[in-house]
Amino acid sequence: MKIITISREFGSGGRELGKRLADRMNIPCYDHEIIDMVAEKHGFDKNYVAHISEKDIRNFYQSTIGHRFMIYQQPMVHQPIKVALAEHEIIHQLAKQGDCVIVGRCADIVCADMNPFNIFVYADQISKLKRCEERADEKENLSEKEMLRKIKRIDKERSSYRELFTEKEWGKKESYHLCINTSGKEIKTLVSGVMEYAERWFEQK
Repeated sequence: MKIITISREFGSGGRELGKRLADRMNIPCYDHEIIDMVAEKHGFDKNYVAHISEKDIRNFYQSTIGHRFMIYQQPMVHQPIKVALAEHEIIHQLAKQGDCVIVGRCADIVCADMNPFNIFVYADQISKLKRCEERADEKENLSEKEMLRKIKRIDKERSSYRELFTEKEWGKKESYHLCINTSGKEIKTLVSGVMEYAERWFEQK
């Protein structure tokens, strides 16, 4: 079974890479689809699931408790926790169905028992800013400073969210099988190389 997870810095193009990679390999890519599945199965509002922040979750859980995976075994009542656990449940179920690419949401940790190929995508500040500006919603209308603050905030929240479930640090090379610097690169030009590397990794696993 070929399970590929994509962790990424905000604005690095990780989502695009995941989708293009899945298309090239002719396998499903799960990203926003997870939101729809969680909302439908558990009765959450889609907008709430989509916009809930990792910061909200962290406020309800102290990682200093010790064993981070205790979070799965405790009868949590707070809505953000329920959403996070529902997402992880769906992710694990999707991975068990067959080959796929899963973007974000600590999928590498959630699917660890299936030995996935884990990718981390990053880029320099200029490249991330440019990509965010090109893809920004017209209604957002953020200044450059505001966009930079947003990038830093989201990356910090992703790092904090990961700390709830594992001691493997977000963005540290030791936590992944392949780290990709997309600075100044078109994502579509990287797909073939990434796919070949992944295929070789699965062959030798």
